[in-house]
Amino acid sequence: MILPLYGVAAEFEDATKLVRATERARDAGFTRMDAYAPFPVEGLSEALPIGPTILPWIILVGGLIGMVGGFGMQYWCLAIDYPFNVGGRPLLSWPMFIPVTFELTILCASLAAVLGMLALNGLPMPYHPLFHLPRFALASRDRFFLCIMANDPKFNAPETAQFLASLGAREVTEVPQ
Repeated sequence: MILPLYGVAAEFEDATKLVRATERARDAGFTRMDAYAPFPVEGLSEALPIGPTILPWIILVGGLIGMVGGFGMQYWCLAIDYPFNVGGRPLLSWPMFIPVTFELTILCASLAAVLGMLALNGLPMPYHPLFHLPRFALASRDRFFLCIMANDPKFNAPETAQFLASLGAREVTEVPQ
């Protein structure tokens, strides 16, 4: 049984070769790739074609839902469902709604941040196709990997493998899905 390809991975021996290879792959027009290193590599995040994230908008929507929900809940309880006039004060006295509204805004925004981050990162991910590579375990010790994914518009398995080999990769391997 032939498995569909996830991509083509190249193994590099040091961080500078990985950053140079990532920059050259980006300059060659590849847009769907990821790099794996045993420690943070300076310049690697700039070399990867990472676009803007929608996480701030998810957090904003979560905060607005918390704000409207908190204020609306208090308004419903104190002005509509159980109106109780104390000392002739108005039923919609918004200054007393501020603490609960603020707390629910922060709670919903932080929950949206955590859940949005997990969803956008595809977590939890107990399995990844790169685990098929026997040498990928070295990515947590002393090797550096660059994987160009098969869903890249410019991806062609033999040409991509040849391109990665020309960048000075120690080993180039096709990664099954």
